[in-house]
Amino acid sequence: MTTPEEWSETQKSTTVTVDGHELEVAYHESGRDNGGPPVVFLHGIPTWSFLWRDVVGAVNDERHVIAPDLLGYGNSEMRDGFDRSIRAQEVMLSALLAGLDAETVALVGHDIGGGIALRYASHEPDVVTDLVLSNAVCYDSWPVEFVAGLGVPGTVESWNDAELEGKLEFVFEDGLYGDEPREEFVEGMKEPWRSPEGRVSLSRNAVATNTNQTLELDYGAIAADTLLLWGADDVLQPISYAERLAGGVAGDAELVGLDEAYHWVVEDRPEAYRERLRSFLVGGAGTAGGSAR
Repeated sequence: MTTPEEWSETQKSTTVTVDGHELEVAYHESGRDNGGPPVVFLHGIPTWSFLWRDVVGAVNDERHVIAPDLLGYGNSEMRDGFDRSIRAQEVMLSALLAGLDAETVALVGHDIGGGIALRYASHEPDVVTDLVLSNAVCYDSWPVEFVAGLGVPGTVESWNDAELEGKLEFVFEDGLYGDEPREEFVEGMKEPWRSPEGRVSLSRNAVATNTNQTLELDYGAIAADTLLLWGADDVLQPISYAERLAGGVAGDAELVGLDEAYHWVVEDRPEAYRERLRSFLVGGAGTAGGSAR
């Protein structure tokens, strides 16, 4: 079991320039000396890199792993006054990768992290060799109603502590499959938003969700080998969008739908997720392809 505090202690930080703003980015790093192209894990809204705490170990024995907190999330910059859209997050990602001196990279993205990965892969097709997308925003699949509501000015800031806890519990618990309590996940995901600064940042992050930033992409420019590792029962980012992506990217694409998994597929099917991810990125037993199971 990993607590938010323990995960935070594994993080480093660096400063990137985005739209003229100097912004601090916190990130987990492991497996630096393993060689091979880095693997960068990108979370979504309203999560943070804590999402990947039980996933990075599937590949960091052979690959250099980076898992940043997006701008406005987790332990990264939360102050007001800068863009948190996936366009801006792509700029952050580019600056972060520049510091790795890597010629190629693999990207793993969930939710809007997948949207960021899609943007970067379409704009830098020679850099991204492998792409793993899980319940990712794409085309016109987003924003969802709950997230859009968070962006209405004054909404999040007006909630008292009990209301904030209740709303966050709803989004994290309702996005899980089944009735089994998973307190480590729910409590860990709520942690960054409890401060006054966190509340404002959550609202700014929500209002920055912009459908046009995935509609404008040339999906046919994405040359990376792609694994669509999807929670098959998700209603927020339905698997029909994964099917559309599979036919839209230029590179080889495999769709794996994991049954009994909603939006938080990493939490719903952790062992299957890690197995499929490892098989795709570093090889081993099994295959990345196959039908839903």
